[in-house]
Amino acid sequence: MSLTMQENPRQGAPIPMTDAEWQARVQLAACYRVFDQMGWIETIFNHITLRVPGPERVFLINPFGLMYHEVTASNLVAVDIAGQPVRPAEHAINRAGFVTHSAIHGHVDAAHCVMHTHTTTGMAVACLEQGLSHDSFYGAQLHGRVAYHEFEGITVNPDERSRMLASIGDKRCVILRNHGLLSWGHDIAEAFMWLWTLQRACDVQVAASSAGKLHAVTAQARAQCVREAGPLEPAVCAAVYAALVRKLPRGATPYDA
Repeated sequence: MSLTMQENPRQGAPIPMTDAEWQARVQLAACYRVFDQMGWIETIFNHITLRVPGPERVFLINPFGLMYHEVTASNLVAVDIAGQPVRPAEHAINRAGFVTHSAIHGHVDAAHCVMHTHTTTGMAVACLEQGLSHDSFYGAQLHGRVAYHEFEGITVNPDERSRMLASIGDKRCVILRNHGLLSWGHDIAEAFMWLWTLQRACDVQVAASSAGKLHAVTAQARAQCVREAGPLEPAVCAAVYAALVRKLPRGATPYDA
């Protein structure tokens, strides 16, 4: 079964690339390199999508077949909400990936960036009956802030989008049962910090539970963590994410090429 959507620009003249789109491309390509540095990779799979500023509903997604460290501003694929390229592209995209992302992009106006990962500890927690523990520093911050969506198989059925949206509600962090993690935000930095916090909570939970029984956090402490942690401050999100971008090596093929 093919999971790719081949190049198929929609009818009419291709949408021209604006300066705003190029800047979005550079930002998103850098994000793929950040994920690669963090080890949040699954060979050529998984996605980070970003809406292009402007009146058109155009989104950027990674080309199928490339590793995250190979993604550049110029090889990202621009697609419409149906997942069809808005201009000829060298690469296809992963259909299973965009069904998930389009569900959120198409119905949550504030969701300009959507991230999805298959990290080992993230998938492990997604497979647990009890889901995410809130008995850790990071888990406590996410108490009441995590949505769950039941596993329906590989996400290729457009009909699943309505059920996924119902599961997510207004939550920025999502655990896709038996599958992986997802986050969304107004921009890359915000989506990243929600995902980073969720990922760290999963890391700590898996490590701690393998060593013994988790020590429970009190309801009062959880409430204090939620209150003090946010919603995550935009300035903090921006500062953390910018620091990670500064660490990126330029390499033979820079992300802004």
